[in-house]
Amino acid sequence: MDLRQLTPDLAVSPQIMPEDVPALAEAGFKVLVNNRPDAETTPDHDSRAMRAAAEAAGMQYHYIPFSPGQITPEMITDYAAAISGPKPVIAYCRSGNRSTVLWGLTQAGRLSEGEIMETASRAGYDLTSARPLIASLAGNGR
Repeated sequence: MDLRQLTPDLAVSPQIMPEDVPALAEAGFKVLVNNRPDAETTPDHDSRAMRAAAEAAGMQYHYIPFSPGQITPEMITDYAAAISGPKPVIAYCRSGNRSTVLWGLTQAGRLSEGEIMETASRAGYDLTSARPLIASLAGNGR
């Protein structure tokens, strides 16, 4: 697994498999957030399989599918709620980028744009395309 720490309480990752979940729970993760739509995966690691693996490992599970270019206010709110519960949290999608974008959007108005961009960059993700939305959300007092 390629875990990349965004904050002390949140790591993001490319696709996680059901057989990876017990090791994540053993490492102390309490919450698994799946941002990969089922249409992008096969049944052996779709949201149902991942929910079953997370629950079997004693982890909370959140399915917040994020198709590229299709961000909704509900996704941002749901992601914020998912990462605000028990910690630490691991979030994943195909590459980890969409999970990082959602994190950046939840931080708009809390951290500066520069801090959000730098944090993502340190983890290996480029949020340049999300910067206008981050700025807009920050300007709306998020």
